[in-house]
Amino acid sequence: MKEQSRLQWKRILIVDDEPDVIETLEELLSECVIEKAMSFGEAKEKLESQDFDTAILDIMGVDGYRLLEIANARKVTSIMLTAHAMTVEDTYKSYKKGAAYFVPKAEMANITVFLNDILEAKEKGKTSWWRWLDRLGSYYDKEFGPDWKEGNRDLWEKMNYLP
Repeated sequence: MKEQSRLQWKRILIVDDEPDVIETLEELLSECVIEKAMSFGEAKEKLESQDFDTAILDIMGVDGYRLLEIANARKVTSIMLTAHAMTVEDTYKSYKKGAAYFVPKAEMANITVFLNDILEAKEKGKTSWWRWLDRLGSYYDKEFGPDWKEGNRDLWEKMNYLP
C-alpha cells in the first residue's frame, strides 16, 4: 500500500494559535480534508459539532489538554503538537491522557509519516505509539540526554521499548 493513500480524504482538525503552523500543516496534508481552529472555543465547537478522523492539537495557547478530553469523548484520534511544552513529562502526560502521538513542532514536517504510523497501528491492532520511539527517540536523546526514558520506565516497558 502506498504510504500516502492511508491519508487520502481523512478529515483532520488542526488547532494552533500560530497561523504559520496551520498553513504548513495544511500544505503537508493536502490530500486530507482540513478544518482549522485558532482558539480553544473555535476548536471545541468544531469538535462537538463535526466528525473528524484526527485532530492535531497544540498544547499551549489553545488549552490542548482540555481539547484532548473533548476529542477522546468524541472518539477522535488526537496528536499533541508542541514547541513550548516540549518535555518528557508532557510526552508522558499526553500518552496517559489518551493522545495517539506526541510531536515536537520541530518535527512537524514528518506529520504524514506519524499519521500513517497511527493508521497502520490501528489496522494491525497495535498501540498508536508503536513506532513513536523509533521515529523520535534520537530527537529526544539529543534534546534530553540518553537517560531521558528512565523516569517513565512503565510507559516504555508497556510499549516494549525496554527489557
